[in-house]
Amino acid sequence: MTDGTPTSGEEGTISMFTVFFTIIVFLLAGLLVDGGLAIHARQRAADIAEEAARAGANNIDIKTLRAGGKVQIIEDGPNGTTCAKAKTLINAYTANIIASTCDTPAGANRVDVTVTISAPLQFLSIVPNFQSFVMTGKASAQPQTGN
Repeated sequence: MTDGTPTSGEEGTISMFTVFFTIIVFLLAGLLVDGGLAIHARQRAADIAEEAARAGANNIDIKTLRAGGKVQIIEDGPNGTTCAKAKTLINAYTANIIASTCDTPAGANRVDVTVTISAPLQFLSIVPNFQSFVMTGKASAQPQTGN
């Protein structure tokens, strides 16, 4: 006797498949969107670090240049003008900058800058203790002569 109800034992199989498929699609979309945001944040950190290093490298010693033609960065002393220029440029950005460092190694004639950015997640923030990516960009710049 059949009353029209299935008796194969597969009741609800499609519903379970739909639930799992939806979760997988959501996770893949999260990886796509949030992965793109992470790549963008890393690129942004590197761009800001490069520009800040260039800004610091523009702080050259004019007297040394005029006296002998040598291009030399003014190493940071008590006033810290070279790194102050780099930090001023970094502070002008509205990115989620959580840390930055600047250094003018003695005798190296260059400026080293590191910028760390936090990129908040859009989809994958539902995962506990996983709210943002932290990306770091590093750059060095030194003055060049126009030969």
